[in-house]
Amino acid sequence: MFNKIKLSLIVILACLTINKTYAQKQYVFEKSISLPGNGGYDYLKIDDLNHRLYVSHQTTVDVIDLNTEKPIGVIEGMQSVHGIAITNALNKGFISDSRANEVIVFDIKTLKIIKRIPLSKKGADAIMYDPYSHLIFTFNGASESACVIDPVKLEEQTTIDLGGAPEFAVADGKGIIYNNLEDKSRLDVIDSKDLKVLKSFPLAPCGGPTGLALDAKNKRLFTVCRENKGMSVIDIETGKVINTLAIGAGVDAVVYDDGQHLVFVSNGDGTATIFKQNAADKYELFQTLKTAYRAKTMALDNKTHKIYFSVADYEPGTRNTKPGTFKVMVYKQN
Repeated sequence: MFNKIKLSLIVILACLTINKTYAQKQYVFEKSISLPGNGGYDYLKIDDLNHRLYVSHQTTVDVIDLNTEKPIGVIEGMQSVHGIAITNALNKGFISDSRANEVIVFDIKTLKIIKRIPLSKKGADAIMYDPYSHLIFTFNGASESACVIDPVKLEEQTTIDLGGAPEFAVADGKGIIYNNLEDKSRLDVIDSKDLKVLKSFPLAPCGGPTGLALDAKNKRLFTVCRENKGMSVIDIETGKVINTLAIGAGVDAVVYDDGQHLVFVSNGDGTATIFKQNAADKYELFQTLKTAYRAKTMALDNKTHKIYFSVADYEPGTRNTKPGTFKVMVYKQN
């Protein structure tokens, strides 16, 4: 009798676990938001406080009000836009312009350019605000470095040698910045106060790491890699790669939704791989979402849990975008 009762309890618990997994809603396409202009695109950035989406687009940044999901403005006059960082306390935004070797500063209320800060290093790509040091960091692939910007004085403070070509970076809010080195397949750990690299970890089997996301609570990093088409889970205290999971081709970005324990990976092959985090070191494929060719960068709205991808239509067999087709694709839970 005891064994029968025990078996029945195991079956009930298993059923509850399965029902809980399948009860979580999957993602579906909701709409497209058309934006003006032509050319390439890169990072998207959400200002959670003002509920706005900033979209890089060649020489401009488009701004979308996420309450209405309609465009409300454009920041113009740049040469090659990559990333956007926001400092709400200062009412300022910062844009990396790689071709101009500048950081463009704008007023987040008026969207007017305040200043153009020249950089001493070339190839500014990713850009971020570190809430611990209250500094802006650009990550410069062409010069294997980071430039450090004082957002109050609006000038370059110093540079950091990174020992490789940097890609995405994330901050833990406690004085540490993690940064992928794409050409070295390594992870730099940077002290944002002393402004130096503390250590560097190998990411094997990851090859060609691009996107990076942080689960601060569980002290895990998610790094996505093009060469082996994988997402690796890293213990930030040891630098050890705990697990590597298969993703699509042409990956660029990854984001973590700590409210839903989901990890989203955007692939250039027209898919987004979504993993369910069951524990710090346990993950399962939740959904392979169909997106669009080269929808490889994205942003997560922590308020609505929607995901946004920038994309354009392409001439068949090329990477040439069709004029007038640039847009942001919106996906929501069904």
